Amino acid sequence: MTELEKDNIPRHIAIIMDGNGRWARKRLLNRINGHRKGMDAVKEVVTAAREIGVKYLTLYAFSTENWKRPPEEIKALMTLLGKYLKSELPMMMDNGIRLVTVGKIEDIPDKERGVLQDTIAKTSGNKGMVLNLALSYGGRDEILYSCRLLAEKVKTGDLAPQHITENLFTENLLTAGIPDPDLLIRTSGEMRLSNFLLWQSAYTELYFSDTLWPDFGEADLLLAIKDYQSRERRFGKTSDQVTPEVKPN
Repeated sequence: MTELEKDNIPRHIAIIMDGNGRWARKRLLNRINGHRKGMDAVKEVVTAAREIGVKYLTLYAFSTENWKRPPEEIKALMTLLGKYLKSELPMMMDNGIRLVTVGKIEDIPDKERGVLQDTIAKTSGNKGMVLNLALSYGGRDEILYSCRLLAEKVKTGDLAPQHITENLFTENLLTAGIPDPDLLIRTSGEMRLSNFLLWQSAYTELYFSDTLWPDFGEADLLLAIKDYQSRERRFGKTSDQVTPEVKPN
């Protein structure tokens, strides 16, 4: 088992869960089987993150671009979402996990959206870990959303353009109240952000795993965190500023 530095656990981990289709294709199965197996990986990673001490876990569950997929695949994904929420609600309650979402939730079918809203309501008082599902989410859409909110305030005279700051912009994003990711993991060997948390990931540490998402589990998560712990996060400063040299007496 990989040993972690307990005082250097990422506060917020974001994951692009990629590779369900390729996992299924390698086994001569249809893509739905890959998504179904991917749900098992979600369960394991959520539980592991909670046990490790991660405070926020954001999963890229369904992008705005994913609506372009075949209707039968979209229907299956939505059905799996509803089943996951129903089956995992007891675990969330037992482990103090609070469910929140970012994205155009109004696009989710009525039945699954009802289950989603019910789960959000029932877990709203939990204090252990925040599980943030990005559903019908796109990073560029989110940035435009914030721009429009601020533009309306300028239009009505409630805000002067020169008073728009990075902090104010961040407060008007869908992720308002959630800290930027410390670590972003993408599985399946792909190396791109795919329109995910574009503003929030300015100084996020990126980790790319060759493992397909259905095979990604606790051990893989620990390896990613261990790699994160080996890095020096400077945020534009020099190494000496981050870790000043200790001079002998």
